[in-house]
Amino acid sequence: MLVLSRKLGEKIFIGENICITVVDIDRGKIRLGIDAPRNVPIYRQELLPLKAGAEGTAAAPPQPSAITPS
Repeated sequence: MLVLSRKLGEKIFIGENICITVVDIDRGKIRLGIDAPRNVPIYRQELLPLKAGAEGTAAAPPQPSAITPS
C-alpha cells in the first residue's frame, strides 16, 4: 500500500486519466473529489460488490451502484 500525505486542494494522479483531489478537511473527516472516465467504476468500501462466497445470507443487501464522476 502506498501512503501519501496531501493538504487541502492538493491532487494525486493515478495513471493518465484519474485525479483525486482533497476537497475539504473538517473535524477528522476528509472529502475527496475523484475525476475519472465514466467507464471506470468507483465504489465506497462498504458498497463493494459481494464476493461469491458471501452467498446464503438471510437478507440480500441492495445492489451497489457506482459513483458517477461529474
